[in-house]
Amino acid sequence: MSQREWIEKDFYKELGVSSSASTDEIKKAYRKLARDLHPDANPGDAKAEERFKAVSEAHAVLSDPAKRKEYDETRRLFTAGGYGRGGFTPGAGGGFSQGFDLGDIFGAASGGDGGLGDLFGGLFNRGSTRTSHRPRRGADVETETTLGFREAAQGATVPLRLTSPSPCTTCHGSGAKPGTSPRVCPVCNGAGVVSRNQGAFGFSEPCDECRGTGSIIDNPCVDCHGSGTQNRTRTITVRIPPGVADGQRIRLAGQGEAGLRGAPSGDLYVTVHVGQDKVFGRAGDDLTLVLPVSYSELVLGTTVSVPTLQGRVGVKVPPGTADGRILRVRGRGVSKRGGGAGDLLVTVKVAVPQKLDDEATAALRAYQEAEKASGFDPRAGWAGA
Repeated sequence: MSQREWIEKDFYKELGVSSSASTDEIKKAYRKLARDLHPDANPGDAKAEERFKAVSEAHAVLSDPAKRKEYDETRRLFTAGGYGRGGFTPGAGGGFSQGFDLGDIFGAASGGDGGLGDLFGGLFNRGSTRTSHRPRRGADVETETTLGFREAAQGATVPLRLTSPSPCTTCHGSGAKPGTSPRVCPVCNGAGVVSRNQGAFGFSEPCDECRGTGSIIDNPCVDCHGSGTQNRTRTITVRIPPGVADGQRIRLAGQGEAGLRGAPSGDLYVTVHVGQDKVFGRAGDDLTLVLPVSYSELVLGTTVSVPTLQGRVGVKVPPGTADGRILRVRGRGVSKRGGGAGDLLVTVKVAVPQKLDDEATAALRAYQEAEKASGFDPRAGWAGA
C-alpha cells in the first residue's frame, strides 16, 4: 500500500466504530467481524477474504495506541490541509508562514527517526534524499485459543490454524521469478519517493514508477504476482507458558502477516481463555481448594490427603480447627514466570450428616450432655446473646 492510500483509508469505518471508540470497543468490533469474515467460515468467497484482510489491517493500527495516535494526527493534518496529489497548497488561509518546512513536524514528532516520518517515508524532507525507502512491515494478527484449567496452570503446547498472508514459497518473499532479482527503481534511485520544490516548500510523494517500493520487478513471480506474499492457511505450534491467566495475550514475534517483498513479518497475538476446574480455583498464583471434613475431625484433628497439580499431599488439620479456616501448603500452586510456584490454599468446610442411625444419634446426645457439663458455650461473647 502506498503512503497516500494509507492516509486515505478510513480504518474506523472498516471496523464500524466511531473515531472516539475505546480500545475495548475496537477489539469487540474486530472480533465480531473477524469471526464472520474468516476464510474458514467463507470458503471460496473472495469478497469476504478481502474484507477480512481490511478489518485485520484496521485493527492492527487502531489497537496499538502509538500507531492509532500517529494515524489520527496524520489524517487530521492532511485533511485539514487539503492534501492532494500536489501536497499542501500554501496560502493565507493555510496557517503556515513563509519559509516554514512541514518536515519539521515529522522530525519533531519522531526525534529524527521513526514515528510519523517513518510512516510516510519522508513525505516532507526539504527535497533531499535523507529518508530512504523502508519495506512495509506485515500487519499484526490476533487469534484466540482455549485451554483447560490445569493446562493453563502447568503450560501446554497447542496447534493454531491461521489464514493470513505468508511469504511466498516460490520466490521466498522477493516477489521476483526464481532466478531473477528486483532492480533498483531508476526514477527514485530506490528511495520510493520523488521530491520537488515549490517555492519555500519541499515536497515528496510516492514514486509512480515503482509505486513507492523503491524497486521494480521485471519478471514477477507467477504465484504471488510480484507481491512476495500468498494468502494461505498454516498450522503453527505455540508453547503456552505455565501460569497463563484467563484473557492474557501472548505475543509471538514474526508470526503475523508477511511483509511485502521480503519485509519483516508482523507479530501474532494469542488471547488465551481458561476453562473452569471441578476441584481447583485460582487466586493469582495460588490454587484454592475446599476440603470437606467432619465435625469430629475438626475437634480431634486429622491428616487428609488432598490433590495438587503434581499429585497428592497430606494436609494436617490441627485439633480444634474452626470451620472455614484456610490451611496453606507452600509451593503447590501455579508456576511463576520468574521461577517457583504459588501456594495451595485449603479451606476446611464441615460436612453435616443429613441422617444418623440410632447408635450415632445416642452417641451425639451423650456428647451434647457432656459438652454442657464441661461449661462450653458456643455463643459465649456473641454480640447477639
